[in-house]
Amino acid sequence: MKKLGVVAFGGNALLRSGQAGTIDDQEANAYETGERLLALLNRKYNLVITHGNGPQVGNILLANQAGKQVHGLPEMPLDICVAYSQGFIGYMIEQQLRNVLRANDMERDIITIITEVLVDKDDPAFENPTKPIGPYYTKDEAEKISAATGSRFAEDPRGRGWRKVVASPTPMVIGNIKSIEKLAREGQIVIAVGGGGIPAFYVQPDKLQGIDAVIDKDLASSLLASQIRADKFFILTDIPKVFLHFNTPQEKALDRVTIRQAKQYLEEGHFAEGSMAPKIRAAIQFVERTGNDTIITSSDRLGIDDGGTRIVLI
Repeated sequence: MKKLGVVAFGGNALLRSGQAGTIDDQEANAYETGERLLALLNRKYNLVITHGNGPQVGNILLANQAGKQVHGLPEMPLDICVAYSQGFIGYMIEQQLRNVLRANDMERDIITIITEVLVDKDDPAFENPTKPIGPYYTKDEAEKISAATGSRFAEDPRGRGWRKVVASPTPMVIGNIKSIEKLAREGQIVIAVGGGGIPAFYVQPDKLQGIDAVIDKDLASSLLASQIRADKFFILTDIPKVFLHFNTPQEKALDRVTIRQAKQYLEEGHFAEGSMAPKIRAAIQFVERTGNDTIITSSDRLGIDDGGTRIVLI
């Protein structure tokens, strides 16, 4: 019987720092990431792929603002921008992964599911935006934009500049979860919970409505992985392992971490918000809910037995 794995791509797996963000850039990145998934397919995993959208949804917002200023077009709310990003990123992953499979004499259906995720409109995250989206700016640029628009900005923990931050409420319910699991266990590759899912809440007991936020894709992916009873949860980032004292002379790579140790490191402030901290929380939640392992690593180390950082129960 095949194992079921959930693989969470970062938005930077498709649009990388320093790139212009052309369709050629993003398709090439999607193809390369798809090639690296072959390691899991060859190890007999059925797959659900989730993905971030931080760079892309920020660019959609910029295009929105330009359309309003130049042409008077109505500005779309953030939940609609997330839905835009789900559609076009899912399309790119689906297309390029199909190209990878055919180049390797493999055939699978690949299905993108536009996914709503229920959140609490009273979540305290709405008072404390932490989720970075969009391009990097200098401090002066960020201050000018903030003064003009009221947007909030935060400095990147790795020193790459300043980015806009938005509310990131806790995911509560994943839409269409039964269909996602059924399709994946039948052997289809499913792309779901794009950008953490489209945030929605019940404005009335029987009426859903979108809300201005971006859900953390790792926390949403962890919830999805738990609910479909995945055998393993892979969180892909742009570094091979989790580090203590990251980017300092005392930097130390972590190979195997229990959830008790992971909670201690979080409490001690080793992991930055908007960066590694949500990944560690997502890993802890999945391991606690299922007893199965989470692997945090870069895509080039997928399928390597000792690759990445393994978060375990005990």
